[in-house]
This record gives sequence, C-alpha cells and structure tokens, in this order.
Amino acid sequence: MEGKAILNQLSPYQQGKQIKDIEKEYGLDRIVKLASNENPYGYSAHVREYFLKNISEFNIYPDGYTAELRKAVADKINVNENQLLFGSGSEEIVQMICRAFLYSGTNTIMATPTFPQYKHNALIEGADVVEIPTVNGYHDLENIYKSIDHNTKVVWLCSPNNPSGLVIPKEDFKDFMDKCPENVLVVLDEAYYEYIDDSKDIHALTLLSDYSNLIVLRTFSKAYGLAGLRIGYGIANNNLITKLDVVRGPFNTTSLAQKAALIALDDTEFIEDTKANNFAVKKSVQQFLDTIGWKYYETQANFLLVSTPVSGTEVFQFLVENGFIVRPGELLGSPNTIRFTLGKAEDMNLMQDKLAQLHQQIIKGN
Repeated sequence: MEGKAILNQLSPYQQGKQIKDIEKEYGLDRIVKLASNENPYGYSAHVREYFLKNISEFNIYPDGYTAELRKAVADKINVNENQLLFGSGSEEIVQMICRAFLYSGTNTIMATPTFPQYKHNALIEGADVVEIPTVNGYHDLENIYKSIDHNTKVVWLCSPNNPSGLVIPKEDFKDFMDKCPENVLVVLDEAYYEYIDDSKDIHALTLLSDYSNLIVLRTFSKAYGLAGLRIGYGIANNNLITKLDVVRGPFNTTSLAQKAALIALDDTEFIEDTKANNFAVKKSVQQFLDTIGWKYYETQANFLLVSTPVSGTEVFQFLVENGFIVRPGELLGSPNTIRFTLGKAEDMNLMQDKLAQLHQQIIKGN
C-alpha cells in the first residue's frame, strides 16, 4: 500500500524505553522520569476525588462542542466562547492547522530547534519547511520575518520555546506582529504558559483583537498535570476558529478529559503551588550548576536546557544507568546539552549528586 511519498522520509514518533525495561536492564529498583516535562506533583486532588466517586458513561459519545468546559475556559481567560477550539492536547490543534492551511506549493516558517511536531505535520501536508536557527536560545524574529514570502502560510512561535525554555519578549512579539502580513497565520504556542513569570508574560490574549492572523495554543498537559488525558485548546478570532473547526473530528476530546479539565481549571491553588515549587527547585538546581560551572538557559518553563562538557548522549547514558531519564540534546537539535524536567526537590538533589560525580570524572579524565 503506497501513501504519500513524504511518509518514506519520515519516522513515526519513537517513544523512549519504558521504566520497567530500564529497571530490568540496569538492575535498578527506582527510576525518576525527567524527559517529558510532565508535572511531578501530579494533578488536582479534586480531579481524583471526583473520579473516585463518579463513573463516566462510556457508551455515550462526548460533547463534541465541549460546551461546559468551553464556557469555563472562556470565563477564566476572558474571551468569547466562539474564540475557542479544543483538541486532544494542543498537539492535535497543530495538526489541524497544518491540515487546514498547508499543502504542496506553500511554506511554513519556524525556529530550530523547537517543538518538532510543527515540522513533522507540515511535511506530511506537502509544505516546504523553512527553519531559522535560534540565537542564544531565542527566536530570531527578524530573520523569520525576512523569510516570509508570497507562499508562506504559517509561522510557528513557541514561547517558552522547547527546548530552551526562553520566552519571546513582549515588545519584540508586537513588533513582529505589526510587520507580519495579515494573510500569514502566526501560531503562538504557550504550552508552558502557567510557569511564566508575570514580568515575562506577553499577554497574548489581549492582542487577539489587534491581529486577526494570531492563534494562541495552551494545554492541560503540563502545569495542570493531565497529560494522560490529552486535552488542550486554541484561542483566536471566530472566523479562524470556524475554519479550523471544519477539520476537527466531531468527537475529538473525551468525556473524561473534558470533566477533568473543568475541575482542574477551578483549582487555582494547585497551579499556584506547582508554579511556586517549580520556581524554588529551578533556583536550587541553577545554584548547583553554577558551582560546577555548567551553563544553562534562563528557562520560563518546567524544564532546563543545560550545556554539557561532553556530549549530551554521554550524560544521558550516565544518568539513565543511575536511575534518571533525561533528554539528550542531540535528539533535540541542540548538541552537547541535556534537557530535564524540574522534578521534586528530593529527586533533583539525588540527580545533582550524580552530576557532581560525573563532573569529577570528566575533570579527572582531562
């Protein structure tokens, strides 16, 4: 069976080794997963309490319009209900955007390195991909703008960017939007929005009325801790949302995910605690890295991209053998780095001990 020719050039998403397999391979009795930027503090206790007492009707299709959650999100972020689009994680909305606006003969522009699914989905749709290298971890907005031509349909901006964790400065973003042609869709992916310091916030939602070609993506997978349920959303003007709704599957988010997100959205204390814990752990880890002289990016997310004195793959292998799963930068387009989730304080302290041990080995080896 032949499909699109591009499928022969792409690979399906390769999931890392499972925890049980790693435990067996290295004789470990405990693994700390710090590779996928999940919330180490779990999710709202109110979600757990609800589902312990209530069972969903699995024989009934979910609400395709996501009405109850739609109203709650609209009220929470102060937008109209018809400005929202829900997906199976914000990643599905990335796929919807590519399906709706990209095709052979068009192009799309993004930073490199950044979230790889922008490129993956664009290539499947037959579009050309233009990648603009980041500068010290930041989007090079000037060269992104200069690369726009009459075939450009979509520009992807990830803020905080994955893997650097850096946010686009507000004035730079507004300047870019002022210059960007109105027929070019700008996707601002704010998957890690809840972790951003208030002083760094672009306040993108306040700009939607100024820019009809802007869509903002957010998710319940990260700070809200609902990654396993897969639900996220996009915010834009109603005309744009209506176009994307055409390519959305009729029942693309589950009843479980909708209810969990609705409950989690209301638990502001959990989000505040998550952000505070993340900030405290970040500062502690950064202080440790300063003592051993390893450089890092000033992240505004729940992960840290760290420069390593040897290849990131070597550091990854050392850590996995000692019970910590991280991401080597070689897989992220950022050689000689590792990216790891900012986990619980006790786990990070143990990992720091292992990194200190590795650092001494590297010094002695030199």
